[in-house]
Amino acid sequence: MTADQRSGAGTGARPAKATRRRGAALERAILQATAEELVETGYSNLTMDRVAARAGTSKNVIYRRWPSRAALSVAAYRQMLPTDPEDTPDTGDLRSDALALLNRANDRLSSPVGKVLRQLLSGMQDDPERRREIREEVAPAGVAPWLTILSRAIARGEIDVAALAPRVATVALNLLRNEYSISGATAVPPTVLVEIVDQVFLPLVRAGR
Repeated sequence: MTADQRSGAGTGARPAKATRRRGAALERAILQATAEELVETGYSNLTMDRVAARAGTSKNVIYRRWPSRAALSVAAYRQMLPTDPEDTPDTGDLRSDALALLNRANDRLSSPVGKVLRQLLSGMQDDPERRREIREEVAPAGVAPWLTILSRAIARGEIDVAALAPRVATVALNLLRNEYSISGATAVPPTVLVEIVDQVFLPLVRAGR
């Protein structure tokens, strides 16, 4: 029996009414229950017993699909992400676009989903494979809109094409993430977002002009 399987005895998770679900319906119920547990109690307190009780199933059923609570949590986190891509800001001005993107990222990072993300990354220090899976979920959505606003700014003649590089594009986003992961912030004020854009991002992307 694994440590995951031994954990959670005597938990107080809300039991769900047992139903005869199979396949995709059962998996959705388990992932939904896991997501709710992650939001309410956090990854460090997540147990298979609590998830099973909330989903109205058994631990054995869960373990047949996910080998550990880490694997289950990553799968549940994927279900918490928005399925429809958000429109990239297009104000006609790079500074305004950057602030709009950074405010959107700040809203997400300070939300329950953002809190779950930080807990997973922190709680999976000894599971590099799962951390990689999470980062692969997050990274593309973070890079693409920033490259888009830079491409538009290049077309308008605001900045030089040399600025169109992923590391340059995401410097503002990474600084914001550091406020949460390193500084331990639970919310970042708008003044800090302005400082990131005006003091770091814009001088960097305009450096080649």
